[in-house]
Amino acid sequence: MPSLVRCLARVLMGGLFAALAALPSARAEEGGDLAVMTSVALTSALDTLKPNFERRDNLKLAITYGLIADLKKRVLAGESADVIILSQPAMEDLAKESKIVSGSLVPVAITEVGVAVRAGAPKPDISTVDAFMQALLAAKSIVYADPAKGGASGVYFARVAERLGIADQLKGKTILVPGAQAADMVAKGEAELGIGQVSEIVPVAGAQLVGPFPGELANKLVFMGAIGTGAKSPAAAKALFQFLAGPDAKAVLRSKGFEPG
Repeated sequence: MPSLVRCLARVLMGGLFAALAALPSARAEEGGDLAVMTSVALTSALDTLKPNFERRDNLKLAITYGLIADLKKRVLAGESADVIILSQPAMEDLAKESKIVSGSLVPVAITEVGVAVRAGAPKPDISTVDAFMQALLAAKSIVYADPAKGGASGVYFARVAERLGIADQLKGKTILVPGAQAADMVAKGEAELGIGQVSEIVPVAGAQLVGPFPGELANKLVFMGAIGTGAKSPAAAKALFQFLAGPDAKAVLRSKGFEPG
Protein backbone atom coordinates (compact mmCIF):
# COMPACT_ATOMS: atom_id res chain seq x y z
CA MET A 1 0.00 0.00 0.00
CA PRO A 2 1.45 3.44 -0.90
CA SER A 3 2.90 5.42 2.02
CA LEU A 4 0.20 8.11 1.63
CA VAL A 5 -2.54 5.51 2.10
CA ARG A 6 -0.74 4.03 5.14
CA CYS A 7 -0.43 7.48 6.68
CA LEU A 8 -4.09 8.25 6.05
CA ALA A 9 -5.11 4.90 7.50
CA ARG A 10 -3.11 5.55 10.71
CA VAL A 11 -4.68 8.98 11.11
CA LEU A 12 -8.16 7.59 10.54
CA MET A 13 -7.57 4.72 12.96
CA GLY A 14 -6.58 7.14 15.69
CA GLY A 15 -9.65 9.21 14.92
CA LEU A 16 -11.88 6.13 15.08
CA PHE A 17 -10.83 5.11 18.57
CA ALA A 18 -10.99 8.68 19.86
CA ALA A 19 -14.46 9.18 18.43
CA LEU A 20 -15.74 5.86 19.74
CA ALA A 21 -14.51 6.70 23.20
CA ALA A 22 -16.46 9.95 23.10
CA LEU A 23 -19.77 8.29 22.24
CA PRO A 24 -22.30 7.60 25.04
CA SER A 25 -21.34 4.40 26.88
CA ALA A 26 -24.74 2.75 26.97
CA ARG A 27 -25.19 -0.98 26.38
CA ALA A 28 -27.06 -2.17 23.32
CA GLU A 29 -30.52 -3.44 24.18
CA GLU A 30 -31.04 -7.17 23.81
CA GLY A 31 -32.66 -8.14 20.52
CA GLY A 32 -34.35 -5.89 17.97
CA ASP A 33 -33.29 -4.42 14.62
CA LEU A 34 -30.55 -1.95 13.84
CA ALA A 35 -31.34 0.12 10.75
CA VAL A 36 -28.33 0.94 8.56
CA MET A 37 -28.16 3.14 5.45
CA THR A 38 -24.96 2.83 3.45
CA SER A 39 -23.29 2.88 0.04
CA VAL A 40 -23.48 -0.08 -2.35
CA ALA A 41 -19.67 -0.08 -2.27
CA LEU A 42 -19.86 -1.68 1.19
CA THR A 43 -22.30 -4.43 0.19
CA SER A 44 -19.90 -7.37 0.04
CA ALA A 45 -18.08 -6.45 3.26
CA LEU A 46 -21.18 -5.77 5.35
CA ASP A 47 -23.08 -8.79 4.02
CA THR A 48 -20.11 -10.94 5.09
CA LEU A 49 -19.84 -9.30 8.53
CA LYS A 50 -23.59 -9.16 9.21
CA PRO A 51 -24.05 -12.73 10.61
CA ASN A 52 -21.11 -12.41 13.02
CA PHE A 53 -22.36 -9.10 14.40
CA GLU A 54 -25.91 -10.39 14.74
CA ARG A 55 -24.77 -13.46 16.68
CA ARG A 56 -22.43 -11.45 18.90
CA ASP A 57 -24.84 -8.66 19.82
CA ASN A 58 -28.21 -10.42 19.48
CA LEU A 59 -29.31 -7.78 16.98
CA LYS A 60 -30.60 -7.92 13.43
CA LEU A 61 -29.08 -5.57 10.87
CA ALA A 62 -31.61 -4.10 8.46
CA ILE A 63 -29.30 -2.67 5.79
CA THR A 64 -30.41 -0.31 3.03
CA TYR A 65 -27.82 -0.07 0.23
CA GLY A 66 -27.86 2.69 -2.37
CA LEU A 67 -25.85 5.25 -4.28
CA ILE A 68 -24.25 7.86 -2.05
CA ALA A 69 -26.03 10.75 -3.74
CA ASP A 70 -29.42 9.05 -3.49
CA LEU A 71 -29.08 8.13 0.19
CA LYS A 72 -27.84 11.60 1.06
CA LYS A 73 -30.93 13.11 -0.61
CA ARG A 74 -33.20 10.73 1.27
CA VAL A 75 -31.69 11.61 4.62
CA LEU A 76 -31.84 15.33 3.87
CA ALA A 77 -35.50 14.84 2.94
CA GLY A 78 -36.30 13.37 6.35
CA GLU A 79 -35.41 9.65 6.29
CA SER A 80 -33.06 8.40 8.94
CA ALA A 81 -31.45 5.27 10.36
CA ASP A 82 -29.65 4.17 13.49
CA VAL A 83 -26.40 4.07 11.49
CA ILE A 84 -25.51 6.04 8.35
CA ILE A 85 -22.26 5.24 6.48
CA LEU A 86 -21.47 7.32 3.40
CA SER A 87 -18.52 9.18 1.88
CA GLN A 88 -16.83 11.79 4.04
CA PRO A 89 -18.14 14.80 2.04
CA ALA A 90 -21.70 13.45 2.14
CA MET A 91 -21.51 12.83 5.89
CA GLU A 92 -20.11 16.30 6.49
CA ASP A 93 -23.06 17.73 4.55
CA LEU A 94 -25.46 15.73 6.74
CA ALA A 95 -23.70 17.01 9.85
CA LYS A 96 -24.23 20.61 8.72
CA GLU A 97 -27.95 19.92 8.47
CA SER A 98 -28.03 18.21 11.91
CA LYS A 99 -28.98 14.86 10.37
CA ILE A 100 -26.41 12.94 12.45
CA VAL A 101 -25.70 12.97 16.17
CA SER A 102 -23.04 15.53 17.05
CA GLY A 103 -19.73 13.90 17.97
CA SER A 104 -20.66 10.48 16.60
CA LEU A 105 -18.83 10.70 13.24
CA VAL A 106 -16.15 7.99 12.87
CA PRO A 107 -14.01 6.69 9.97
CA VAL A 108 -14.97 3.21 8.76
CA ALA A 109 -13.03 2.32 5.60
CA ILE A 110 -11.07 3.61 2.61
CA THR A 111 -11.24 2.44 -0.99
CA GLU A 112 -10.01 3.73 -4.36
CA VAL A 113 -11.32 3.99 -7.90
CA GLY A 114 -9.76 1.25 -9.99
CA VAL A 115 -9.82 -0.72 -13.24
CA ALA A 116 -11.09 -4.26 -13.78
CA VAL A 117 -10.71 -6.80 -16.58
CA ARG A 118 -12.12 -10.29 -16.98
CA ALA A 119 -10.31 -12.97 -14.96
CA GLY A 120 -7.56 -14.52 -17.08
CA ALA A 121 -7.44 -11.63 -19.55
CA PRO A 122 -4.15 -9.73 -19.99
CA LYS A 123 -3.90 -6.77 -17.66
CA PRO A 124 -3.28 -3.50 -19.50
CA ASP A 125 -0.51 -1.22 -18.34
CA ILE A 126 -2.00 1.56 -16.20
CA SER A 127 1.16 2.32 -14.22
CA THR A 128 1.39 5.93 -15.43
CA VAL A 129 -1.16 8.53 -16.48
CA ASP A 130 -0.06 8.23 -20.14
CA ALA A 131 -0.20 4.42 -20.06
CA PHE A 132 -3.65 4.58 -18.45
CA MET A 133 -4.91 6.95 -21.15
CA GLN A 134 -3.57 4.67 -23.88
CA ALA A 135 -5.26 1.66 -22.26
CA LEU A 136 -8.58 3.50 -22.28
CA LEU A 137 -8.18 4.49 -25.92
CA ALA A 138 -7.20 0.95 -26.92
CA ALA A 139 -10.08 -0.78 -25.12
CA LYS A 140 -13.00 -1.96 -27.25
CA SER A 141 -15.52 -1.15 -24.52
CA ILE A 142 -15.54 0.52 -21.10
CA VAL A 143 -18.25 0.20 -18.47
CA TYR A 144 -18.80 2.45 -15.48
CA ALA A 145 -21.56 3.89 -13.30
CA ASP A 146 -23.77 6.48 -14.97
CA PRO A 147 -22.60 9.88 -13.63
CA ALA A 148 -26.16 11.22 -14.01
CA LYS A 149 -27.30 8.77 -11.33
CA GLY A 150 -24.68 9.98 -8.85
CA GLY A 151 -22.40 6.94 -8.52
CA ALA A 152 -19.16 8.30 -7.04
CA SER A 153 -16.78 6.31 -9.25
CA GLY A 154 -18.74 7.17 -12.41
CA VAL A 155 -18.81 10.86 -11.58
CA TYR A 156 -15.08 10.81 -10.93
CA PHE A 157 -14.19 8.84 -14.07
CA ALA A 158 -16.22 11.22 -16.25
CA ARG A 159 -14.14 14.07 -14.84
CA VAL A 160 -10.93 12.13 -15.50
CA ALA A 161 -11.91 11.52 -19.14
CA GLU A 162 -12.57 15.25 -19.56
CA ARG A 163 -9.30 16.10 -17.86
CA LEU A 164 -7.37 13.78 -20.20
CA GLY A 165 -9.16 15.24 -23.21
CA ILE A 166 -10.51 11.88 -24.39
CA ALA A 167 -14.17 12.06 -23.34
CA ASP A 168 -15.43 12.34 -26.91
CA GLN A 169 -13.25 9.44 -28.06
CA LEU A 170 -14.64 7.17 -25.35
CA LYS A 171 -18.34 7.93 -25.94
CA GLY A 172 -18.82 5.41 -28.74
CA LYS A 173 -17.58 2.50 -26.64
CA THR A 174 -19.00 3.50 -23.27
CA ILE A 175 -21.51 1.32 -21.41
CA LEU A 176 -23.28 2.98 -18.49
CA VAL A 177 -24.75 1.03 -15.60
CA PRO A 178 -26.98 2.40 -12.82
CA GLY A 179 -24.72 1.47 -9.93
CA ALA A 180 -22.00 -0.98 -8.94
CA GLN A 181 -22.42 -3.45 -11.84
CA ALA A 182 -19.26 -2.62 -13.83
CA ALA A 183 -17.22 -5.57 -12.53
CA ASP A 184 -20.14 -7.95 -13.18
CA MET A 185 -20.33 -6.77 -16.79
CA VAL A 186 -16.61 -7.36 -17.23
CA ALA A 187 -16.85 -10.81 -15.61
CA LYS A 188 -19.57 -11.78 -18.09
CA GLY A 189 -17.45 -10.61 -21.02
CA GLU A 190 -19.89 -7.81 -21.85
CA ALA A 191 -17.22 -5.10 -21.51
CA GLU A 192 -13.44 -5.14 -21.80
CA LEU A 193 -12.60 -2.62 -19.07
CA GLY A 194 -14.60 -1.81 -15.98
CA ILE A 195 -14.24 1.28 -13.80
CA GLY A 196 -15.41 1.21 -10.20
CA GLN A 197 -14.43 1.28 -6.57
CA VAL A 198 -11.81 -1.36 -5.78
CA SER A 199 -14.25 -2.66 -3.16
CA GLU A 200 -16.80 -3.24 -5.93
CA ILE A 201 -14.26 -5.13 -8.08
CA VAL A 202 -12.36 -7.42 -5.70
CA PRO A 203 -15.36 -9.49 -4.50
CA VAL A 204 -16.69 -10.26 -8.01
CA ALA A 205 -15.91 -13.76 -9.25
CA GLY A 206 -14.77 -13.66 -12.85
CA ALA A 207 -13.30 -10.17 -12.62
CA GLN A 208 -9.76 -9.20 -11.66
CA LEU A 209 -8.42 -5.92 -10.40
CA VAL A 210 -5.82 -4.30 -12.65
CA GLY A 211 -5.11 -1.60 -10.08
CA PRO A 212 -6.14 1.83 -8.86
CA PHE A 213 -5.89 4.92 -11.04
CA PRO A 214 -2.24 6.02 -11.32
CA GLY A 215 -0.39 9.08 -10.07
CA GLU A 216 -2.32 12.31 -9.77
CA LEU A 217 -5.48 10.56 -11.02
CA ALA A 218 -5.67 8.40 -7.88
CA ASN A 219 -8.89 8.90 -5.96
CA LYS A 220 -9.32 7.67 -2.40
CA LEU A 221 -12.83 7.50 -1.00
CA VAL A 222 -13.13 7.63 2.78
CA PHE A 223 -16.31 6.18 4.24
CA MET A 224 -17.47 7.72 7.49
CA GLY A 225 -20.21 6.51 9.80
CA ALA A 226 -22.41 8.22 12.36
CA ILE A 227 -25.53 7.76 14.44
CA GLY A 228 -28.62 9.21 12.74
CA THR A 229 -30.49 11.86 14.67
CA GLY A 230 -33.63 9.74 14.41
CA ALA A 231 -31.87 6.64 15.78
CA LYS A 232 -34.05 4.32 17.86
CA SER A 233 -31.01 2.38 19.12
CA PRO A 234 -28.01 4.71 19.60
CA ALA A 235 -26.29 2.26 21.94
CA ALA A 236 -26.61 -0.52 19.37
CA ALA A 237 -25.23 1.84 16.73
CA LYS A 238 -22.16 2.40 18.88
CA ALA A 239 -21.81 -1.38 19.25
CA LEU A 240 -21.71 -1.74 15.46
CA PHE A 241 -18.95 0.86 15.11
CA GLN A 242 -16.94 -0.90 17.83
CA PHE A 243 -17.40 -4.19 15.96
CA LEU A 244 -16.21 -2.63 12.69
CA ALA A 245 -13.08 -1.40 14.47
CA GLY A 246 -12.22 -4.92 15.66
CA PRO A 247 -9.62 -7.27 14.16
CA ASP A 248 -12.10 -9.69 12.56
CA ALA A 249 -13.97 -6.91 10.78
CA LYS A 250 -10.73 -5.28 9.62
CA ALA A 251 -9.58 -8.58 8.08
CA VAL A 252 -12.85 -8.87 6.15
CA LEU A 253 -12.66 -5.25 4.99
CA ARG A 254 -9.13 -5.83 3.62
CA SER A 255 -10.27 -8.98 1.81
CA LYS A 256 -13.01 -6.96 0.11
CA GLY A 257 -10.76 -4.22 -1.25
CA PHE A 258 -10.84 -1.75 1.63
CA GLU A 259 -8.27 -0.29 3.98
CA PRO A 260 -9.96 -0.21 7.40
CA GLY A 261 -10.64 3.21 8.90
